[in-house]
Amino acid sequence: MRIPILFSAVTAAAMLTACSAVPLDDTTASSETPGYLAVADESVTEGGTLDLHTTVDNGAATGLDPQLADVATAWQLMSLVYEPLVTVGPDFSIEPLLAESWETPSPTEYVFHLREGVTFSNGRPMTADDVVGSLNRLLEGEGVWKAQIGPVEEVSTIDNHTVSVRLSKPYAPLLAALANVPASVLPMKEIEDGSLDPAATMLGTGPYVVESHRQDVSWRFRSRDDYWAEGKPAADTVNVVIAGQEQARMAALQNGSADLVMLGNVDAPRLLAGARGTSVGTQATTDFYYLMLNSNASGGKFDDPRVRQAINIALDRQAMADSALGGLGEPTAVTPAGLPGSCDPARLPSAEADLERAKELLREAGAENLSFGLAVYSTPPAPSVAQVIEQNLRRIGITVTIEQLDEGSWAGKVYGEVPATFDAALSWFAGYADASMVGKWWNPEQAGFNVGFMEPNPELNAAIDKAIETEGQGRDNALLGLCEAVDADAQMIPLVTKPALIGYRSDALSPTLYATEGYGNAFRGIADFRLLSK
Repeated sequence: MRIPILFSAVTAAAMLTACSAVPLDDTTASSETPGYLAVADESVTEGGTLDLHTTVDNGAATGLDPQLADVATAWQLMSLVYEPLVTVGPDFSIEPLLAESWETPSPTEYVFHLREGVTFSNGRPMTADDVVGSLNRLLEGEGVWKAQIGPVEEVSTIDNHTVSVRLSKPYAPLLAALANVPASVLPMKEIEDGSLDPAATMLGTGPYVVESHRQDVSWRFRSRDDYWAEGKPAADTVNVVIAGQEQARMAALQNGSADLVMLGNVDAPRLLAGARGTSVGTQATTDFYYLMLNSNASGGKFDDPRVRQAINIALDRQAMADSALGGLGEPTAVTPAGLPGSCDPARLPSAEADLERAKELLREAGAENLSFGLAVYSTPPAPSVAQVIEQNLRRIGITVTIEQLDEGSWAGKVYGEVPATFDAALSWFAGYADASMVGKWWNPEQAGFNVGFMEPNPELNAAIDKAIETEGQGRDNALLGLCEAVDADAQMIPLVTKPALIGYRSDALSPTLYATEGYGNAFRGIADFRLLSK
């Protein structure tokens, strides 16, 4: 375990000065195709070895079972092997994948028609029983994603290529929830007869199979000759290096040992501007940072909702987007900015109140001289966001001491004890592909991870339920009600979206990248990637 680092005001000022607006030049990735940052050139010959460098591996604690994967980095890697029934398009519409089409005979019933000719990588054809078994296993299992699947009452086989999903009540984000890796179709025959342990071996319907894996070091994937999508995947082999250091990933991009790298420093586009043969794209995401205020903190620091609301009022989200994220993020409410139907954070009560109102709330609560610690992990740009929070709250007389930790130590401090013992912490959520989905994590009895620091709020829970049940007319009002309830509760406060920075060798790779991503999966188009020089 690393020793925590306490940030000083001098360090803070230096960091914020370092973040700057991103210049645009011919090394900035862009595409004329709406919804895309880049589109692979299909005229390029298929084949070759694709070398990728990313920040972290999948979570070792949960193994390789996709139903237990709960972080975007794991979803990204597993998406090379596993596929769900549907996927998300560049405009967040739901598109066919293993289901060729679907019908909704009523608001509580979905009928999926499965694509024919799909096989698992062991050669066995995928059947409706695999789909039914996979969804039932997900619903009966311990993975957090089962909370996103909604009120499924029954999953049944109609025939060998048709599956019915029946709900106990309407659930607007069902298709979006089915579009993520934890809802993938698994080889249930092999799992049920004990010949496959999905925690140890990956066996899916996707374009690649795992050839080797060293935890926290590397992956090697080999293309499938019998993949169902004709002409895909284009690259024969994919090597993934887990490179924790930002400088190492940037160096690999510059020296050509990596074709594509994931970057964290918001100044990376400026630092790599003009570097020959490279291109850097800023992929907007629905992911967002949020501030956790521990309702079980010692001394009852955040027991009084007026204290939490004062803090919420004092947070300047635009300053975070501009200063900490170099203009690459944007303010958001609990419905992630960029998703259809999302709320305007500037019109929420906390945004329309002023600092005098925040100070008044602190006086009423007897908390004028409040001080607390803020735990933040060291991966950029999170420390810079924390510095803006510290500066914002200083304006209303609150003293914040930032404690910077490596990610493992941070997770132990925040999630390790119930009740939790930290004061406040900064983290981020994947924003997903439907505006109502992430709001479910504001109910600790459903989410689970926050039972140690968040008290259930019946009014907030009712707003969450209404948002996910309401479709068509009335949905925007239901989503606004959710935003206002989260804004008033202020135990977890949405802040700004988290951009993804993707660098690639424009002289070696022609990738397909969405302009905006909902599940943090920059590898979504990997089956289309074309290598120009290998």
